Amino acid sequence: MSTTSPPQAPPGHGTVVVDHDDLLDLTAGLFAHRGLPRRRAEESARALCHGDLAGPRSHGLANLTRLYLPLLDEGRADPVAEPRTLTDLGAAVLWDARRALGLWSASEAMDLAVERAARHGIGLVSVRGATHLGCAGYHALRAAEHGMVGVVASNCGRQRIARPPGGAVAMLGTNPLSVAAPAGGHPPFLLDMSTTAAPTGRIRQAAREGRPLPEGLLCDDTGAAVTDAASFDAGRAHLMWLGGEVGRYKGFGLGLMVEVLSALVPGAGLGPHPDALDGDGRPGGRDDDIGFFVAAVAPDALREGTDADAGTLFGSILACPPSDPDEPVRYPGWHEYHRARKRRREGVPLEASVHAELWQEAVRAGLPVPATKEVRR
Repeated sequence: MSTTSPPQAPPGHGTVVVDHDDLLDLTAGLFAHRGLPRRRAEESARALCHGDLAGPRSHGLANLTRLYLPLLDEGRADPVAEPRTLTDLGAAVLWDARRALGLWSASEAMDLAVERAARHGIGLVSVRGATHLGCAGYHALRAAEHGMVGVVASNCGRQRIARPPGGAVAMLGTNPLSVAAPAGGHPPFLLDMSTTAAPTGRIRQAAREGRPLPEGLLCDDTGAAVTDAASFDAGRAHLMWLGGEVGRYKGFGLGLMVEVLSALVPGAGLGPHPDALDGDGRPGGRDDDIGFFVAAVAPDALREGTDADAGTLFGSILACPPSDPDEPVRYPGWHEYHRARKRRREGVPLEASVHAELWQEAVRAGLPVPATKEVRR
């Protein structure tokens, strides 16, 4: 790792660029310092840094000091917990993650799903007792790397963030959903989305940066659009569903679908629960006992020729004539793939304030501080 030991913390404004491998080393070191076994710490670091490497940045290292280290420091995540198999039917497995760090346990669950899909054509690992998994797409991509279709869905445990349409209290989390698939010789397809109009991380990133939000993400109690990102944590605005005001039942329905798959099936903490009914309309509850739905599908187990057909499918999308010649047609995952390749070569841009937080954590843990390759004011 290239390092520097500045006498004082780096500036907290602008953007810095840091070598990707250096970020992985530091993040793994910080997790190991909190008690994670080294291999587990390294996998957790890769999952977390994926957000800064490929996007969305709101799910990357900005959450290290805001979410993951506090989970460990408060004892809400167990750094050495081993998931327990409760039911094993071959193609379908039920796990209790036992509060293991979700960045790692979701990857382990997908690896097991891939192993079972290689034997049965499909593998499902249903998980309860989990903690936050980071970017769902990172874990779904693990299946695509084996020529399989990966599906990952997660609820937010007993944390309630969004209200049902017409409701006055928050009942559901952002409930992310991801699907990844090989695309022949093209970059893998990767859909990674919240079922609300935006994840809370995107709202808070805009608030940190002082940027207004586009209309359609937040609204007040009357339904009027809110563009001030700081209004969310101040309790003056709440998240809208994917699809906006007109199509809100689509996003809400997808959110409930994720709740069924990821919480009802494994028996994880439910967002919609009588405990939520006394809420005041603002987000509440804790993201404990999160549930995951992790599946891998091996299409080659069913028939031959799927790789060639995938190349045809996604190649045809890329070949679609664009309405704007300067904006070629792409599919979900294409930009992320190329962004990650570029950042592995050239370095990963970080908010300077996030880099300053990493600097402080590294100094406290006695770890080398990654040098910045570039500073942008």
